[in-house]
Amino acid sequence: VQLQASGGGLVQAGGSLRLSCTASGRTISNYVMGWFRQAPGKEREFVAAISWTGVSTIYADSVKGRFTISRDNAKNTVYLQMNSLKPADTAVYYCAADRKTWMAQRSDYEYDYWGQGTQVTVSS
Repeated sequence: VQLQASGGGLVQAGGSLRLSCTASGRTISNYVMGWFRQAPGKEREFVAAISWTGVSTIYADSVKGRFTISRDNAKNTVYLQMNSLKPADTAVYYCAADRKTWMAQRSDYEYDYWGQGTQVTVSS
């Protein structure tokens, strides 16, 4: 499966962005989907994940209450709505897909497929 992330950009602190991750090659309706991010000089970190049907979600503590992950399996797309953005959210954001069942996957090694990343820059 190929993943294409989009929707990044430059936004002021307090603003919002919505990232999209569109899959091609096969349906992602039976894939756990996740978002990760990597800031300059830092390791890649978990942001959010969503189960096959969207019933279950998990978030990193740093984004809980500000970010919302969702999915539209009919469109083969996963979203990350980011509100109340902070300069600390500046990073390249990656979407990922995991063929296994929902286990609240937070580790990047658990994911099988990765998108190319989209840059999010939050100015103060």
